[in-house]
Amino acid sequence: MTTTALPAAGHAVAEQLGHWIAGTDARALPDEAVATARRLLLDVAGLCVAGRREDYIAATLLATDGTGACTALGHARPLTAFDAALVNGTAAHGEDYDDTFEGGPVHSGAVIVPAVLAACEREHLGGEALLRGIAVGAELMCRLALVAPKAIHGAGFHPTAVLGALAAAGAVAASLGLPPDQAASALGIAGSMAAGIIEYLAEGTSTKRMHAGWAAQSGLRAALMARGGFAGPRTVLEGVHGFYKAFAPSRPPDFAPLLDGLGRDWVMAGIAFKPYACGTMTQPFIDCAIRLAQQGVRADEIVAITCNVGEGTVHRLWEDLAVKHRPPTPYAAKFSTPFCMAVGFFDGRAGFGQFTEARIRDPQVLALAAKIRYRIDPADEYPKNFTGHLAATLADGRVVEIRQPHLRGGAREPLSEAELEAKALDNLRYGGWDDAAAEAARRWCRDAFGAADLSGLAAFRRES
Repeated sequence: MTTTALPAAGHAVAEQLGHWIAGTDARALPDEAVATARRLLLDVAGLCVAGRREDYIAATLLATDGTGACTALGHARPLTAFDAALVNGTAAHGEDYDDTFEGGPVHSGAVIVPAVLAACEREHLGGEALLRGIAVGAELMCRLALVAPKAIHGAGFHPTAVLGALAAAGAVAASLGLPPDQAASALGIAGSMAAGIIEYLAEGTSTKRMHAGWAAQSGLRAALMARGGFAGPRTVLEGVHGFYKAFAPSRPPDFAPLLDGLGRDWVMAGIAFKPYACGTMTQPFIDCAIRLAQQGVRADEIVAITCNVGEGTVHRLWEDLAVKHRPPTPYAAKFSTPFCMAVGFFDGRAGFGQFTEARIRDPQVLALAAKIRYRIDPADEYPKNFTGHLAATLADGRVVEIRQPHLRGGAREPLSEAELEAKALDNLRYGGWDDAAAEAARRWCRDAFGAADLSGLAAFRRES
């Protein structure tokens, strides 16, 4: 029998992270980290309210028990901290309109913000703890995604779900001010709570929607258990039976992107905010389709469209191609690049209104989607960069080629503050709030990090 030497005390990866988590001072965060944390808070608030009336949120609420002291944004009944984190995370991620990290990809806000809001409200903490938790959690989640790129998806797991549980545990540990050993234990405990397979792709079912909420409540529980003295394995990340061995077995983990520059370089500042309510890597292709229409090309002129794509995106966004041409549900349509391109071509956008039962059955949209194919480009930069491309062959023999060199809304072309605020206000109104309520929510998110407590969250406990 072979044995593997364990790292010396204090040198395990989770222990190093625990020291960073415990030592992070919200007042010393760089401006770009604070600004990104504020954007995450606003984006998530808008998405939670926008999704509050959806059937999957109603189903999730039916799985909650009684009342508590924490807020499910857009719902009058206060919930327990765990239930609030579950509901808010599910709503924030439910329409796939939340932020993403291009190196991963992972969706930080929908996991971290609900976990930290619930922890701070439960523990009667203020804005400084809220900021510290969001910044630590988002940074940790982005860096964890860089350790074994593409391997988690390749193993059939959803990176946001499995990495999110650990990141949420770190986020809550930071908000609670746990010492290094307890923060490390929180990560170790969360490793056994991580879950989330991507089989939702088969028929467009809703399990992906709950992954962010499940990770949020798992991380919250892990941090509270660690505070109570429950011990988790300090080798949770690099161990022979550890996290990456389980969830990313095809690729040896490289912990340099996780640990190098930690506390000095804040990669979370590169988090992207989506302009479209659908799968991340599909978004540059929508931009290409919209520009094709803007050039005056008509759908009836198009004979075929071929797209150059990254190999790592094919199994989620392009195959089975026959299913992607005719997605069975509005949710499945969000992960069909042909459908998203077609609806973007006709509508010039891809928001909530483009993913409905009516639109996924529109003969005009489906006819164009059926003309769209892909070819794998070995030079594609995915996952380091998300690009878009189409070559449209027209009836007169012309070929129109369009490229989008990066994700709009990402680090290379970020959305402006005005655009982000407009998105949030539109989402709040979509959820049924009037202009006054939406504006009040925007102001609360702007000022929350300076608040002595989070009592202002009570304003989000409204049905209309």
